[in-house]
Amino acid sequence: MDSKKRALILTADAGFGHRSAANAVRDAILDKYAEQMTVELLNPLDEPTTPSFLRDTQSDYDKYVKHVPELYQLGYEASDNLIPTAFLERSIGVLLVDTMRELFTKYKPDVVLSTYPWYQAAISTLFTGRKNKVPQYTAVTDLSTVHRMWFHKKVTGCMVPNTLVAELGMSYGMPLEKIIITGIPVSPAISKEKRAKNDIRKELGWQPDLPTILAVGSKRVERLIDSLNVINHFGAPIQVAVVCGKDENLFRELTHFEWHIPAYIYEYSDQVPTLMKASDLMLCKAGGLIVTESLAAGLPMMLTEIIPGQETGNAEYVTAYGAADMAESPIAILECLSHLMKEDQALLKKRSANAKFLGQPESAYAAADILWKAPGMEVRKSVRHILRDE
Repeated sequence: MDSKKRALILTADAGFGHRSAANAVRDAILDKYAEQMTVELLNPLDEPTTPSFLRDTQSDYDKYVKHVPELYQLGYEASDNLIPTAFLERSIGVLLVDTMRELFTKYKPDVVLSTYPWYQAAISTLFTGRKNKVPQYTAVTDLSTVHRMWFHKKVTGCMVPNTLVAELGMSYGMPLEKIIITGIPVSPAISKEKRAKNDIRKELGWQPDLPTILAVGSKRVERLIDSLNVINHFGAPIQVAVVCGKDENLFRELTHFEWHIPAYIYEYSDQVPTLMKASDLMLCKAGGLIVTESLAAGLPMMLTEIIPGQETGNAEYVTAYGAADMAESPIAILECLSHLMKEDQALLKKRSANAKFLGQPESAYAAADILWKAPGMEVRKSVRHILRDE
Protein backbone atom coordinates (compact mmCIF):
# COMPACT_ATOMS: atom_id res chain seq x y z
CA MET A 1 0.00 0.00 0.00
CA ASP A 2 1.21 3.49 -0.86
CA SER A 3 2.68 5.08 2.25
CA LYS A 4 1.36 8.53 1.33
CA LYS A 5 -2.09 9.65 2.37
CA ARG A 6 -4.35 10.32 -0.62
CA ALA A 7 -6.57 13.40 -0.73
CA LEU A 8 -9.25 13.89 -3.36
CA ILE A 9 -10.63 17.42 -3.87
CA LEU A 10 -13.88 17.77 -5.80
CA THR A 11 -15.01 21.05 -7.32
CA ALA A 12 -17.12 22.56 -10.12
CA ASP A 13 -16.92 25.41 -12.62
CA ALA A 14 -20.16 27.25 -11.92
CA GLY A 15 -18.46 30.56 -11.23
CA PHE A 16 -14.81 30.94 -10.25
CA GLY A 17 -14.94 30.54 -6.48
CA HIS A 18 -15.41 26.79 -6.14
CA ARG A 19 -12.35 25.89 -8.20
CA SER A 20 -10.25 28.66 -6.70
CA ALA A 21 -10.94 27.40 -3.18
CA ALA A 22 -10.05 23.88 -4.32
CA ASN A 23 -6.84 25.12 -5.94
CA ALA A 24 -5.91 26.94 -2.75
CA VAL A 25 -6.26 23.81 -0.59
CA ARG A 26 -4.36 21.71 -3.10
CA ASP A 27 -1.52 24.25 -3.15
CA ALA A 28 -1.44 24.34 0.65
CA ILE A 29 -1.24 20.53 0.82
CA LEU A 30 1.60 20.46 -1.71
CA ASP A 31 3.40 23.23 0.15
CA LYS A 32 3.10 21.71 3.62
CA TYR A 33 2.57 17.95 3.20
CA ALA A 34 4.11 17.03 -0.15
CA GLU A 35 6.30 14.35 1.42
CA GLN A 36 3.40 12.69 3.25
CA MET A 37 0.36 13.31 1.08
CA THR A 38 -0.77 13.20 -2.56
CA VAL A 39 -3.69 15.22 -3.86
CA GLU A 40 -5.94 14.98 -6.91
CA LEU A 41 -8.30 17.81 -7.91
CA LEU A 42 -11.10 17.25 -10.38
CA ASN A 43 -14.61 18.21 -11.43
CA PRO A 44 -17.09 15.29 -11.26
CA LEU A 45 -19.56 17.19 -13.44
CA ASP A 46 -17.13 16.83 -16.36
CA GLU A 47 -16.88 13.05 -16.03
CA PRO A 48 -18.43 10.95 -18.85
CA THR A 49 -20.69 9.09 -16.39
CA THR A 50 -22.33 12.34 -15.28
CA PRO A 51 -25.67 13.07 -17.03
CA SER A 52 -25.22 15.80 -19.62
CA PHE A 53 -27.93 18.05 -18.17
CA LEU A 54 -26.01 18.18 -14.89
CA ARG A 55 -22.80 18.99 -16.75
CA ASP A 56 -24.60 21.81 -18.58
CA THR A 57 -25.60 23.52 -15.33
CA GLN A 58 -22.12 25.04 -15.22
CA SER A 59 -22.50 26.95 -18.49
CA ASP A 60 -26.16 27.66 -17.70
CA TYR A 61 -25.03 29.39 -14.50
CA ASP A 62 -23.31 32.12 -16.52
CA LYS A 63 -26.34 32.59 -18.75
CA TYR A 64 -28.78 32.95 -15.87
CA VAL A 65 -26.74 35.28 -13.68
CA LYS A 66 -25.90 37.55 -16.62
CA HIS A 67 -29.15 37.69 -18.56
CA VAL A 68 -31.92 36.83 -16.08
CA PRO A 69 -30.54 37.45 -12.57
CA GLU A 70 -34.03 37.84 -11.10
CA LEU A 71 -34.96 34.36 -12.33
CA TYR A 72 -31.72 32.97 -10.90
CA GLN A 73 -32.48 34.60 -7.55
CA LEU A 74 -36.01 33.17 -7.57
CA GLY A 75 -34.72 29.66 -8.22
CA TYR A 76 -32.00 29.99 -5.61
CA GLU A 77 -34.41 31.16 -2.91
CA ALA A 78 -37.14 28.65 -3.83
CA SER A 79 -34.76 25.71 -3.55
CA ASP A 80 -33.29 26.93 -0.26
CA ASN A 81 -35.99 25.29 1.84
CA LEU A 82 -36.17 21.98 3.66
CA ILE A 83 -38.37 19.96 1.28
CA PRO A 84 -36.85 21.19 -2.03
CA THR A 85 -33.34 20.69 -0.65
CA ALA A 86 -34.14 17.14 0.48
CA PHE A 87 -35.54 16.36 -2.98
CA LEU A 88 -32.48 17.83 -4.71
CA GLU A 89 -30.09 15.91 -2.48
CA ARG A 90 -31.83 12.59 -3.10
CA SER A 91 -32.03 13.20 -6.85
CA ILE A 92 -28.45 14.36 -7.27
CA GLY A 93 -27.22 11.61 -4.98
CA VAL A 94 -28.70 9.02 -7.35
CA LEU A 95 -27.64 10.81 -10.53
CA LEU A 96 -24.01 11.18 -9.45
CA VAL A 97 -23.43 7.93 -7.56
CA ASP A 98 -22.01 6.16 -10.64
CA THR A 99 -19.57 9.01 -11.18
CA MET A 100 -18.48 8.85 -7.56
CA ARG A 101 -18.02 5.10 -7.78
CA GLU A 102 -15.76 5.54 -10.82
CA LEU A 103 -13.72 8.23 -9.09
CA PHE A 104 -13.30 6.22 -5.90
CA THR A 105 -12.31 3.19 -8.01
CA LYS A 106 -9.61 5.16 -9.77
CA TYR A 107 -8.20 7.29 -6.95
CA LYS A 108 -8.98 5.28 -3.79
CA PRO A 109 -8.83 8.38 -1.57
CA ASP A 110 -8.19 8.37 2.15
CA VAL A 111 -9.98 11.69 2.60
CA VAL A 112 -12.25 13.82 0.38
CA LEU A 113 -12.95 17.55 0.28
CA SER A 114 -15.83 19.10 -1.70
CA THR A 115 -15.91 22.79 -2.59
CA TYR A 116 -19.28 22.38 -4.31
CA PRO A 117 -22.47 21.39 -2.47
CA TRP A 118 -23.78 18.72 -4.85
CA TYR A 119 -21.31 15.95 -4.08
CA GLN A 120 -21.92 15.21 -0.41
CA ALA A 121 -25.20 13.37 -1.03
CA ALA A 122 -23.72 11.24 -3.82
CA ILE A 123 -20.75 10.18 -1.66
CA SER A 124 -23.08 9.39 1.23
CA THR A 125 -25.22 7.30 -1.14
CA LEU A 126 -22.11 5.39 -2.24
CA PHE A 127 -21.25 4.51 1.35
CA THR A 128 -24.79 3.81 2.57
CA GLY A 129 -24.82 0.82 4.93
CA ARG A 130 -21.03 0.62 5.16
CA LYS A 131 -19.35 0.63 8.55
CA ASN A 132 -16.13 2.26 7.38
CA LYS A 133 -16.43 5.40 5.32
CA VAL A 134 -13.90 7.70 3.73
CA PRO A 135 -13.77 10.93 5.76
CA GLN A 136 -15.69 13.55 3.83
CA TYR A 137 -15.34 17.31 4.31
CA THR A 138 -17.02 20.34 2.78
CA ALA A 139 -15.59 23.86 2.36
CA VAL A 140 -18.31 26.53 2.06
CA THR A 141 -17.39 29.24 -0.46
CA ASP A 142 -19.68 32.16 0.45
CA LEU A 143 -19.48 34.49 3.43
CA SER A 144 -23.09 34.89 4.50
CA THR A 145 -25.92 33.83 2.16
CA VAL A 146 -25.35 30.07 2.06
CA HIS A 147 -27.74 27.50 0.57
CA ARG A 148 -28.74 24.74 2.98
CA MET A 149 -27.41 22.09 0.55
CA TRP A 150 -23.94 22.92 1.84
CA PHE A 151 -24.84 21.50 5.26
CA HIS A 152 -25.15 17.76 4.63
CA LYS A 153 -25.37 16.12 8.03
CA LYS A 154 -23.49 12.94 7.05
CA VAL A 155 -20.20 14.66 6.26
CA THR A 156 -17.29 14.27 8.65
CA GLY A 157 -16.82 18.02 8.91
CA CYS A 158 -18.02 21.27 7.37
CA MET A 159 -15.48 24.10 7.01
CA VAL A 160 -17.18 27.50 7.21
CA PRO A 161 -15.87 31.05 6.79
CA ASN A 162 -17.09 32.66 10.02
CA THR A 163 -19.40 32.42 13.03
CA LEU A 164 -22.30 33.80 10.99
CA VAL A 165 -22.25 30.81 8.64
CA ALA A 166 -21.56 28.45 11.56
CA GLU A 167 -24.77 29.63 13.23
CA LEU A 168 -26.64 29.31 9.95
CA GLY A 169 -25.43 25.73 9.59
CA MET A 170 -26.61 24.87 13.09
CA SER A 171 -30.01 26.41 12.33
CA TYR A 172 -30.23 23.98 9.38
CA GLY A 173 -29.47 21.04 11.67
CA MET A 174 -25.74 20.62 11.17
CA PRO A 175 -24.26 19.26 14.43
CA LEU A 176 -22.02 21.77 16.18
CA GLU A 177 -19.19 19.26 16.52
CA LYS A 178 -18.97 18.96 12.71
CA ILE A 179 -18.60 22.69 12.08
CA ILE A 180 -15.05 24.08 11.77
CA ILE A 181 -14.37 27.78 11.24
CA THR A 182 -11.44 28.01 8.82
CA GLY A 183 -12.32 30.88 6.50
CA ILE A 184 -12.87 30.33 2.79
CA PRO A 185 -9.63 28.83 1.42
CA VAL A 186 -7.56 31.44 -0.42
CA SER A 187 -4.28 31.15 -2.27
CA PRO A 188 -1.31 30.49 0.05
CA ALA A 189 0.54 33.10 -2.00
CA ILE A 190 -1.39 35.82 -0.15
CA SER A 191 0.10 34.91 3.23
CA LYS A 192 3.54 34.36 1.71
CA GLU A 193 3.79 37.84 0.18
CA LYS A 194 5.48 39.91 2.89
CA ARG A 195 7.07 42.73 0.88
CA ALA A 196 6.11 46.38 1.26
CA LYS A 197 3.70 47.77 -1.33
CA ASN A 198 6.23 50.07 -2.93
CA ASP A 199 8.74 47.26 -3.34
CA ILE A 200 6.13 45.18 -5.18
CA ARG A 201 5.05 48.15 -7.30
CA LYS A 202 8.60 48.82 -8.42
CA GLU A 203 8.99 45.20 -9.49
CA LEU A 204 5.69 45.38 -11.41
CA GLY A 205 6.67 48.63 -13.10
CA TRP A 206 3.93 50.64 -11.34
CA GLN A 207 4.37 54.11 -9.88
CA PRO A 208 5.62 53.55 -6.31
CA ASP A 209 3.86 56.29 -4.38
CA LEU A 210 0.47 56.72 -6.04
CA PRO A 211 -2.79 55.49 -4.48
CA THR A 212 -3.54 52.32 -6.45
CA ILE A 213 -6.86 50.75 -7.44
CA LEU A 214 -6.94 47.14 -8.62
CA ALA A 215 -9.96 46.28 -10.77
CA VAL A 216 -10.85 42.68 -11.57
CA GLY A 217 -13.14 41.99 -14.49
CA SER A 218 -14.43 39.11 -16.58
CA LYS A 219 -17.31 38.35 -18.91
CA ARG A 220 -19.52 38.27 -15.80
CA VAL A 221 -18.71 41.91 -14.91
CA GLU A 222 -20.84 44.19 -17.08
CA ARG A 223 -20.22 47.74 -15.85
CA LEU A 224 -16.45 47.76 -15.48
CA ILE A 225 -15.82 50.18 -18.35
CA ASP A 226 -18.17 52.77 -16.83
CA SER A 227 -16.50 52.37 -13.45
CA LEU A 228 -13.02 52.78 -14.88
CA ASN A 229 -14.11 55.85 -16.83
CA VAL A 230 -14.98 57.55 -13.53
CA ILE A 231 -11.60 56.65 -12.04
CA ASN A 232 -9.85 57.84 -15.19
CA HIS A 233 -11.44 61.30 -14.78
CA PHE A 234 -11.31 61.49 -10.98
CA GLY A 235 -8.81 64.34 -11.11
CA ALA A 236 -6.57 63.45 -8.17
CA PRO A 237 -3.24 61.59 -8.41
CA ILE A 238 -4.13 57.92 -8.72
CA GLN A 239 -3.25 54.83 -10.76
CA VAL A 240 -5.16 51.72 -11.76
CA ALA A 241 -4.36 48.12 -12.62
CA VAL A 242 -6.97 45.98 -14.38
CA VAL A 243 -7.07 42.20 -14.69
CA CYS A 244 -9.50 41.29 -17.48
CA GLY A 245 -10.08 37.64 -16.54
CA LYS A 246 -9.36 36.36 -20.08
CA ASP A 247 -12.06 38.64 -21.52
CA GLU A 248 -10.39 39.47 -24.86
CA ASN A 249 -12.91 42.16 -25.81
CA LEU A 250 -12.45 43.95 -22.49
CA PHE A 251 -8.66 43.74 -22.79
CA ARG A 252 -8.75 45.11 -26.32
CA GLU A 253 -11.01 48.00 -25.35
CA LEU A 254 -8.93 48.97 -22.33
CA THR A 255 -5.64 48.87 -24.21
CA HIS A 256 -7.10 51.42 -26.66
CA PHE A 257 -8.60 53.53 -23.87
CA GLU A 258 -7.54 57.20 -23.64
CA TRP A 259 -6.01 57.00 -20.20
CA HIS A 260 -5.32 60.17 -18.21
CA ILE A 261 -3.76 58.28 -15.30
CA PRO A 262 -1.14 55.52 -15.14
CA ALA A 263 -2.93 52.30 -16.11
CA TYR A 264 -1.66 48.72 -16.26
CA ILE A 265 -3.85 46.30 -18.18
CA TYR A 266 -3.54 42.51 -17.90
CA GLU A 267 -5.63 40.18 -20.05
CA TYR A 268 -4.93 37.49 -17.47
CA SER A 269 -2.64 37.18 -14.46
CA ASP A 270 -1.68 34.25 -12.25
CA GLN A 271 -0.15 36.75 -9.82
CA VAL A 272 -3.36 38.31 -8.51
CA PRO A 273 -2.33 37.84 -4.83
CA THR A 274 0.80 39.88 -5.56
CA LEU A 275 -1.23 42.55 -7.37
CA MET A 276 -3.56 42.71 -4.36
CA LYS A 277 -0.69 43.23 -1.95
CA ALA A 278 0.55 46.08 -4.16
CA SER A 279 -2.82 47.88 -4.19
CA ASP A 280 -4.82 50.14 -1.86
CA LEU A 281 -8.38 49.46 -3.07
CA MET A 282 -10.17 46.71 -4.95
CA LEU A 283 -12.90 47.44 -7.52
CA CYS A 284 -14.93 44.26 -8.10
CA LYS A 285 -18.25 42.44 -7.97
CA ALA A 286 -19.34 40.76 -4.74
CA GLY A 287 -18.23 37.22 -5.58
CA GLY A 288 -17.22 35.02 -2.67
CA LEU A 289 -13.74 34.38 -4.09
CA ILE A 290 -12.67 37.94 -4.85
CA VAL A 291 -14.17 39.32 -1.65
CA THR A 292 -12.46 36.67 0.49
CA GLU A 293 -9.09 37.10 -1.22
CA SER A 294 -9.34 40.88 -0.80
CA LEU A 295 -10.00 40.49 2.91
CA ALA A 296 -7.08 38.08 3.23
CA ALA A 297 -4.85 40.68 1.57
CA GLY A 298 -6.16 43.44 3.84
CA LEU A 299 -7.55 45.18 0.76
CA PRO A 300 -10.79 47.22 1.10
CA MET A 301 -13.34 47.09 -1.71
CA MET A 302 -15.72 49.11 -3.82
CA LEU A 303 -18.39 46.61 -4.88
CA THR A 304 -19.98 47.52 -8.19
CA GLU A 305 -22.18 44.49 -8.94
CA ILE A 306 -24.02 41.73 -7.05
CA ILE A 307 -25.58 38.48 -8.24
CA PRO A 308 -28.92 38.49 -6.37
CA GLY A 309 -29.17 35.66 -3.87
CA GLN A 310 -25.81 34.06 -3.23
CA GLU A 311 -23.70 37.26 -3.49
CA THR A 312 -26.07 39.49 -1.55
CA GLY A 313 -24.80 38.15 1.75
CA ASN A 314 -21.16 38.69 0.75
CA ALA A 315 -21.84 42.37 0.11
CA GLU A 316 -23.86 42.79 3.29
CA TYR A 317 -21.17 41.10 5.36
CA VAL A 318 -18.19 43.22 4.24
CA THR A 319 -20.10 46.51 4.20
CA ALA A 320 -21.57 45.87 7.66
CA TYR A 321 -18.05 45.38 9.04
CA GLY A 322 -16.72 48.47 7.29
CA ALA A 323 -14.37 46.69 4.88
CA ALA A 324 -16.18 47.70 1.70
CA ASP A 325 -18.57 50.19 0.12
CA MET A 326 -21.34 49.60 -2.38
CA ALA A 327 -20.99 51.69 -5.55
CA GLU A 328 -23.35 50.41 -8.24
CA SER A 329 -23.42 53.53 -10.45
CA PRO A 330 -20.82 55.96 -11.81
CA ILE A 331 -21.97 58.74 -9.46
CA ALA A 332 -21.79 56.35 -6.49
CA ILE A 333 -18.23 55.41 -7.47
CA LEU A 334 -17.28 59.10 -7.67
CA GLU A 335 -18.82 59.81 -4.26
CA CYS A 336 -17.22 56.76 -2.67
CA LEU A 337 -13.78 57.48 -4.09
CA SER A 338 -13.97 61.11 -2.93
CA HIS A 339 -14.82 60.04 0.62
CA LEU A 340 -12.06 57.43 0.70
CA MET A 341 -9.35 59.81 -0.51
CA LYS A 342 -10.08 62.94 1.49
CA GLU A 343 -8.25 63.91 4.69
CA ASP A 344 -5.12 61.94 3.78
CA GLN A 345 -7.15 58.80 2.97
CA ALA A 346 -8.47 58.50 6.52
CA LEU A 347 -11.52 56.45 5.55
CA LEU A 348 -9.53 54.26 3.15
CA LYS A 349 -7.06 53.45 5.94
CA LYS A 350 -9.95 52.56 8.24
CA ARG A 351 -11.47 50.30 5.59
CA SER A 352 -8.09 48.63 5.12
CA ALA A 353 -7.74 47.93 8.85
CA ASN A 354 -11.23 46.42 8.90
CA ALA A 355 -10.46 44.21 5.90
CA LYS A 356 -7.28 42.98 7.55
CA PHE A 357 -9.21 42.21 10.74
CA LEU A 358 -11.74 40.08 8.83
CA GLY A 359 -9.20 38.42 6.54
CA GLN A 360 -7.96 34.85 7.05
CA PRO A 361 -4.89 34.49 4.84
CA GLU A 362 -3.94 31.10 6.35
CA SER A 363 -7.34 29.53 5.58
CA ALA A 364 -6.07 27.07 2.95
CA TYR A 365 -3.44 25.78 5.38
CA ALA A 366 -6.15 25.31 8.01
CA ALA A 367 -8.10 23.16 5.54
CA ALA A 368 -4.97 21.23 4.58
CA ASP A 369 -4.27 20.49 8.26
CA ILE A 370 -7.78 19.11 8.72
CA LEU A 371 -7.41 16.76 5.75
CA TRP A 372 -4.00 15.61 6.98
CA LYS A 373 -5.32 14.89 10.47
CA ALA A 374 -8.42 13.02 9.23
CA PRO A 375 -8.62 9.27 10.07
CA GLY A 376 -5.81 7.20 8.56
CA MET A 377 -5.30 5.10 5.48
CA GLU A 378 -7.21 2.09 6.75
CA VAL A 379 -10.25 3.60 5.02
CA ARG A 380 -8.69 2.64 1.70
CA LYS A 381 -9.57 -0.96 2.54
CA SER A 382 -13.24 -0.05 2.92
CA VAL A 383 -13.15 1.59 -0.51
CA ARG A 384 -11.86 -1.62 -2.07
CA HIS A 385 -14.67 -3.59 -0.41
CA ILE A 386 -17.31 -1.23 -1.79
CA LEU A 387 -15.93 -1.46 -5.32
CA ARG A 388 -15.56 -5.24 -5.16
CA ASP A 389 -19.04 -5.82 -3.73
CA GLU A 390 -20.72 -3.63 -6.35
